[in-house]
Amino acid sequence: MSHLDNIPSTPGKHKPDKAFRFHSSAASSSLSKLTLYSTLFLSILLIFLLLLSSPSSPPSPRRHLSTGSHHTPLSLSHKLIRKSARPRSTTGHTVLVTGAAGFVGTHVSLSLQRRGDGVLGLDNFNHYYDPTLKRARQKILEKAGVFIVEGDINDKGLLQQLFDAVLFTHVMHLAAQAGVRYAMQNPGSYVHSNIAGFVNLLEVSKSANPQPAIIWASSSSVYGLNSRVPFSEKDRTDQPASLYAATKKAGEEIAHTYNHIYGLSITGLRFFTVYGPWGRPDMAYFFFTKDIMKGKTITVYESPDKGSVARDFTYIDDIVKGCLGALDTAKKSTGSGGKKRGPAQLRIFNLGNTSPVPVSRLVSILEKILKVKAKKKVVPLPRNGDVEFTHANITLAMTELGYKPTTDLEAGLKKFVRWYLSFYSGSKKKSSCYFNKIATAAMCF
Repeated sequence: MSHLDNIPSTPGKHKPDKAFRFHSSAASSSLSKLTLYSTLFLSILLIFLLLLSSPSSPPSPRRHLSTGSHHTPLSLSHKLIRKSARPRSTTGHTVLVTGAAGFVGTHVSLSLQRRGDGVLGLDNFNHYYDPTLKRARQKILEKAGVFIVEGDINDKGLLQQLFDAVLFTHVMHLAAQAGVRYAMQNPGSYVHSNIAGFVNLLEVSKSANPQPAIIWASSSSVYGLNSRVPFSEKDRTDQPASLYAATKKAGEEIAHTYNHIYGLSITGLRFFTVYGPWGRPDMAYFFFTKDIMKGKTITVYESPDKGSVARDFTYIDDIVKGCLGALDTAKKSTGSGGKKRGPAQLRIFNLGNTSPVPVSRLVSILEKILKVKAKKKVVPLPRNGDVEFTHANITLAMTELGYKPTTDLEAGLKKFVRWYLSFYSGSKKKSSCYFNKIATAAMCF
């Protein structure tokens, strides 16, 4: 029973037990309590009425959308948004790319734009890693005609404005809080972005008319402690080894829910260790390159049986082909205005290279390309969320998406190192052209 149950519902009308005999002190005490309760009740009622009567803040007639390094009035932003999202091909799609200034997001956005699709980017330019690299990617996109709205997927009002301004046929959802180890330092950021942010995007998408088809980035990390190799989409994914993996697994279940209830067409892509030019500085191949060149000692993990940790390294161009294949084969959502009209497509695919390589081999290749001997410290794999190996079974993606990776690790690392040396030597004009086969002369600045 709540403590409120002992307070009279109507102050002043509580009848005392007939056997109770009033004395002056008791009457005074009772009156004091009654006054106190009445005062509290009236105070709460007054506050409640004040809250109800206070006018809500009127919407700003000219909300400002942040567009990267500057702010543009909404009226002008809408012009830029519509221009960027307008397909240049009669058969082109209109695609919202979240995380557009990220590693995969930039490459995918350029590929879509290059083939004639309309592309609008959204990115919050957070500081998980050096935002200077994200700003450099943004400049590449702007040169190509892809406009990025600076904002967060958790800003439902902003998302609604974008969906009101543009009828998106597809959403390529690549925004996420990445990284396995960082989850131990800042777990809330993973829930905020990978779960709450995803739900927010799905909420706006399911209410759109027509609803867009959703393609989104899951992760190979969902396989967690699974020991069956190669990893198949049919394998169990209920034993995540990290919080990052758990949030991506949660995303897959959330996707199922919105597909089932609202008729959203949703395709999830489990990326396997993506690498290449313009990559993420928190990835091993990236900071190994940096530290080897500076003569610093690199830490290489080994498995409990003294074997090398292995990864199914997948080159960025191959991942982009898989993303575009998923988008092109995605069927239309079946809902309208938040109501499901019929069964909708729900898919999940592995996008890997299906050739796991020991990390020790990765180091050897970098030594060969850089012509520098690495200083190595080999230590046991810590319990920080990392797993011993990843290995993708890509049969399903090959069959349904026409996915076929073609870049081996040594060839891919050569392209990465060429870009890295150009970018960090200050030769931005040359480094901007390393969007292999995607960049055109107009994209080199």
